[in-house]
Amino acid sequence: MDFSRTNHAWATLLDVGPPERGRRRLHDRLAHALRTEIRNGRLVEGAAVPPSRALAEELGCSRWVVTEAYGQLVAEGYLSARVGSATRVSWSPETAPPRPRERRAPERPPIRYDLAPGLPDLRAFPRRRWAEAVRAVTGSAVHYDLGRPDPAGHVVLRTTVAEYLRRSRGADAHAGSVSVCAGAIDGLFRTCRALRAGGIADLAVEDPGWGRLRDAATSAGLRVHPVPVDHDGLRVEELARTPARAVVVGAAHQFPTGTVLSPERRAGLVRWAREVHGFVIEDDYDSEFRYDHHPVAVMQGMDPSRVVLLGSVSKTLSPALGLGWLVAPAGMTPALRAANPVAAAPPVLDQLALATFLDRGWYDAHLRASRRRFRSRRDLLVRTLGDQVPEGRVSGTAAGLHILLHLPDGDVLGEAVRSAAAAGLRLVDLDDYRAERPEQRDYRAERPGQRALVLGYGNISETEIPPAVTLLREALGPAVPR
Repeated sequence: MDFSRTNHAWATLLDVGPPERGRRRLHDRLAHALRTEIRNGRLVEGAAVPPSRALAEELGCSRWVVTEAYGQLVAEGYLSARVGSATRVSWSPETAPPRPRERRAPERPPIRYDLAPGLPDLRAFPRRRWAEAVRAVTGSAVHYDLGRPDPAGHVVLRTTVAEYLRRSRGADAHAGSVSVCAGAIDGLFRTCRALRAGGIADLAVEDPGWGRLRDAATSAGLRVHPVPVDHDGLRVEELARTPARAVVVGAAHQFPTGTVLSPERRAGLVRWAREVHGFVIEDDYDSEFRYDHHPVAVMQGMDPSRVVLLGSVSKTLSPALGLGWLVAPAGMTPALRAANPVAAAPPVLDQLALATFLDRGWYDAHLRASRRRFRSRRDLLVRTLGDQVPEGRVSGTAAGLHILLHLPDGDVLGEAVRSAAAAGLRLVDLDDYRAERPEQRDYRAERPGQRALVLGYGNISETEIPPAVTLLREALGPAVPR
């Protein structure tokens, strides 16, 4: 710590006081004052005290007085001093008896390559155009735009998002049906609160699926019922056996299996919602990225009265923006907007910046460039896996930001994830997304290859993919035959 910039006003902080109770010498009184401030927590562990010359000048005493006080506290374990470094506090009220600071435990090796799913290409965030959008709206916003945000979201963004969803996702949306939220989790939490207020207490979720969706539902007071997913998506016949009257589904690209809900099951799911007087909550997760043909339209357009659509820019621009939306049936919209009264709406200027970004065509241009980049990256990852891990089987639609790598011997996956982390490679086991804990499952009853790694390629460069796969090969070790 640079004392010249701390401005602690040490003469005010330290109550040296007059000679009393056997502390007649000035360095004893200074040591007592420092010791008191350390004991009461005002000088925290790790904080630097001033150089002796600087403190002597501020207190109006000799430098010898300060060095003697410091030396006494070092001997007692309240301070620590090293040559060439500042003298620092080495004790806190929670640390008793006083002792020198312990050495820090060795840190984990840094992650060199990240194959975990869930992030877009953060290096490619369109900084210049986003900054231009922010500057434009900051200069053009009228005074009432700067007041309290509308809980539903600014009408300009709601109108722009509705037009975008009609044009690009086949949604049945208008400004009145769109609510702005802080992302998919916030949108789901609001939806679950509205369902609970409407008398629905049970929600079905995909298994495997995103754990944070399950957590949001339970925190809103709903009982969660996992429903299995296969190569055609959510198994609607299993859903019908639960008491749920609402279900969360990734129809266009399910996370993490990468399946697309088949046309038959789409129709069956809408039929189920009508029969139980319930709702389908469609999580439009990374659906803008489809590489073999145009993205599949959202289910919400099939029955806007029974399907709630969740979307965000977390997988297209950045989760740091905290901007999303939900499109809800007219009868549910008031309850949705009142579902989380203490939560603040996303900042209005950010909302207007996103509206500008959409209006000027920059969002569409960013998506086109991202699709080209992610398609090339996915192809490279699949080819490299084929060369280095030929015993593995890749699954998942040619879409999104991740694939699954199935291995004939799933028992090696847990150790492989740990070994890879030690070598600087982040991997994720598919079991991490299952509702049932891994130790509760009977793997002997499963088909070979049902266990898998979820490999993300959104936030890793093409030059990093080959060395990352080499580390993956090494982490799998000789237990998996080549």
